[in-house]
Order: sequence, then C-alpha cells, then structure tokens
Amino acid sequence: MQVVNKVIPTPEQFKAFFAAEEDGGFIMVNLLKFHEKAQYPDGSNPEMSGSDAYMIYGVAVGDHIKRVGARPLTKGLVTGLMLGEVEELWDMIALVEYPSLKAFQTMVMAPDYQEIARHRDAGLAGQLNIKIKAAASG
Repeated sequence: MQVVNKVIPTPEQFKAFFAAEEDGGFIMVNLLKFHEKAQYPDGSNPEMSGSDAYMIYGVAVGDHIKRVGARPLTKGLVTGLMLGEVEELWDMIALVEYPSLKAFQTMVMAPDYQEIARHRDAGLAGQLNIKIKAAASG
C-alpha cells in the first residue's frame, strides 16, 4: 500500500467528497504529520514548531466545530505501532463527529475558518482525512 501524504485536497477530491449522496453523520479520522518547523508562506515564525502552529489551529477550530453541530471525540499523540510496518508513524490522530457533509462543508468554507487554516497548513507536513460511517450501537 502506498500512502500519499497531502495537506490540501485537490479541487477534484474536494468536489467528489461533497458530491457523495449520503445522509446523516460521520466521523472524520485525521491522521496528522507535522513539519519540524512551521512553514508559513510569508516566512513568519521560523522558529515555531509545526506542532505548535497546528495547535494554534487546533484551539481555534473548536469553536467552528461546535458552530456546525459537530463534536470532537478524541485526539492524541501517536506513541507506538503494534502491528504492521510503516516508514514513519503519524504524529497525532484526531476524531471529530459531524452531523452531515453539509455541516462539514459549511465549516471549511466559512471565511473565518479559512483565516485560521493558515496555521494548520503551516504546521502540517501532511495528513490523511478518512470519513467513516459510525456503526449503529446496540
């Protein structure tokens, strides 16, 4: 299996993701890999770590998540691998439950979200965002 680590979806990926005719909520699994140093396009904060830049985003995105009726489930630093082989581990994994694709799209398209996303982009060397449908409990 080849993994291609990206930070921003292509226009085709973005369009295909939101074109899905799917009702109800989903969980977004975020596999995150940080730059050693933040990579702001204007060269600002050259000594800031990528994880610190991402944490600026992480704190601010909480309000955006709540605003669209979503909720963070958990997040944590990756500390080991029990099974399988990879060249390097992800740095962090975060799970967020969204009520719908429309809610997620509303969040990521909001101008004030776009403003904080610069910290996300500066901090991340790459990520995978995996949408999963939660299994019915019971």
